[in-house]
Amino acid sequence: MAEKISTWFKGLKAEYNKIIWESKESVTKQTVAVVIISVVLGVIIAIVDWILKYGVDFLTTL
Repeated sequence: MAEKISTWFKGLKAEYNKIIWESKESVTKQTVAVVIISVVLGVIIAIVDWILKYGVDFLTTL
């Protein structure tokens, strides 16, 4: 049983060493891009929602 666990950890370490980690600068740039795009899309959705809300209200009061 102990041998199986030891083999599993050795395999885990071998796979872990194959991981290619991104640089800090790359991760920071990608994070900033995602946040900016999320905010812009949130604003666009809010504007469309506002327009549709007042458009439907206008049509129902005719």
